Amino acid sequence: MTETAAPPLFLAIAYWLHMLATVVWIGALASISLLVLPAARRTLSADQLSKFLTALQKRLSPLAWFSLAVLLGTGMFQMSANPNYQGFMSINNSWAVAILVKHILFLAMIVLAAYQTWWLMPALQRSLLARRSQNVSEPQTTRLQVQETRIVGTNLALGVLVLLLTAFARAF
Repeated sequence: MTETAAPPLFLAIAYWLHMLATVVWIGALASISLLVLPAARRTLSADQLSKFLTALQKRLSPLAWFSLAVLLGTGMFQMSANPNYQGFMSINNSWAVAILVKHILFLAMIVLAAYQTWWLMPALQRSLLARRSQNVSEPQTTRLQVQETRIVGTNLALGVLVLLLTAFARAF
């Protein structure tokens, strides 16, 4: 497969940025899901865990959203340069099917990330503040923390599937 629609240098830079953004985003999801959250749950109280998750999210969110923007931009550039690309919503080969499913999963990841960033984490922060004034029970905070863990794990699984579909598409 040769990609000739774009200058090779631009395509190489797009590949590099795309891989870098993938490593940052999927690496962060894997680290948090497989290492950080399990260790934090075993060693921190519910209040400490909520504070930790809030601080982690404040540091990670901008990086994750930047990575998503880079993935979107470089991915579209790479796709348009691929000889298998026949036009928007032209799904007439295996490559196009793999790319379509990949984009659907990528969109699901964005929706989950948006939910986590703009609803779940603020709800966790409010829950923590309310717990301090005895207005919210610990089970509510715990429920939000479990939901956070599930979303991170689901996004990691979707990310792994996106990588699988990328490998599948590259084979064509």
